Amino acid sequence: MQSEIDSQQALRGVQILGVNAIGRESGNEGMTAGRVLPWLQPSTGEDVWTLWQVTYRDVVILGPGNERLGVFNLTENDLSDPANYAALKSQLLDAAEQQYEPD
Repeated sequence: MQSEIDSQQALRGVQILGVNAIGRESGNEGMTAGRVLPWLQPSTGEDVWTLWQVTYRDVVILGPGNERLGVFNLTENDLSDPANYAALKSQLLDAAEQQYEPD
């Protein structure tokens, strides 16, 4: 999906990356093997999952000011279903078209 989005003409680029949960570090090697998806591992004290109130397999869609625009859960919306794939891709491209409005 990243390469498809990169080929689109959007106001801003889209970067897809994974953020693991604290305490699940043992799965990092398997998650990144043979993949090009950037994968972040927060350290203790940087509990992104709690701060962002995410659940397992959530895609958090951020806007140009890093504001949360939406959440797309991959367990509920399997990307092997073309409709789900298209819906996530559309949400990401819509986020890329958002105008930045500082506070």
